[in-house]
Amino acid sequence: MNPFAAALLAWFDDHGRKDLPWQQPRDAYRVWLSEVMLQQTQVATVIPYFQRFVAALPTLRDLAAAEEYNVLALWSGLGYYRRARFLQRAAQICVEKHVGELPRDFDALADLPGIGRSTAGAILAQAHGLRFPILDGNVKRVLTRQLGIHGHTGQSAVEKVLWQHADALTPADRVADYTQAIMDLGATVCVRSRPLCDACPLAASCVAKRDGLTAQLPSAKPSKRIPTRDTVMVILRDAQGRVLLERRGPQGVWSGLWSLPEAGDLDGAWRAAQSLARIDDAQALAPFVHVFSHYRLQVEPLLFDEATAHRGIADNPSLRWCDAGERAALGLPAPVRSLLQGL
Repeated sequence: MNPFAAALLAWFDDHGRKDLPWQQPRDAYRVWLSEVMLQQTQVATVIPYFQRFVAALPTLRDLAAAEEYNVLALWSGLGYYRRARFLQRAAQICVEKHVGELPRDFDALADLPGIGRSTAGAILAQAHGLRFPILDGNVKRVLTRQLGIHGHTGQSAVEKVLWQHADALTPADRVADYTQAIMDLGATVCVRSRPLCDACPLAASCVAKRDGLTAQLPSAKPSKRIPTRDTVMVILRDAQGRVLLERRGPQGVWSGLWSLPEAGDLDGAWRAAQSLARIDDAQALAPFVHVFSHYRLQVEPLLFDEATAHRGIADNPSLRWCDAGERAALGLPAPVRSLLQGL
């Protein structure tokens, strides 16, 4: 075993995380679900979502057969809802083509929607002990600092080099533990800001520590100004405290989720409100900004209290009046849920 892996595994035996809910049991479905949830989300945030998800959909076949709105409701608050749709579509493909299980063949697994090379490697390594490297964000940070690799890790040339090193350092034995160990090290010791170098088992061989580059590596992504978009969210609340929700179409952000009717400006918001209900006055609530990966959404909420639904609302499957309990069971975008909880 190479010295890097040996030192990492010795550290893992004493300090690694061994009681995470997806490790008990550590089967392919649970590993896969955790890997997808952990993309761009921290462990502490994921744990309650994971537990709720597997309680409702304990098997891959359950996920494949579920109604999409139930899957999105279980995912609501984690963001990046495309991940949830990819999960369900991949589960359906597994039922159709792989006898209801995630394939153990790497290429077949990596070809499933939303999986790719690193997630496939993590599933096969952790669930089956097969020797495949991974390269998630934590691993990239460990390797760039350990080896002194400059350049943004999203660039293809840099990523190619990192994959070569990830493969070379992955041992043949204890692959599942090694995979968890290098992710744990990145998540708890070799963190983005102020890494705990004195607690790191790899400090003696770390180029970034030796050269004082821990603050510079990994290299920052080249800055790019993202645009701002404006929207007015229309909150129609009736005398019973119910709010009118609208299911978004299949395209665009938050597709398929229940949200609030929107308009591009205040005049449009009034027209939208009048088309949906009989209204009186409106109250402008505090505006807020929600940041996506590719743009900032400037939201101006407009509350219409004591609204009365037009008759046609009941016949429109994309519109529904919901009280607080009903909203809790739906897939709502996190900022919309927060906005309504604050009313």
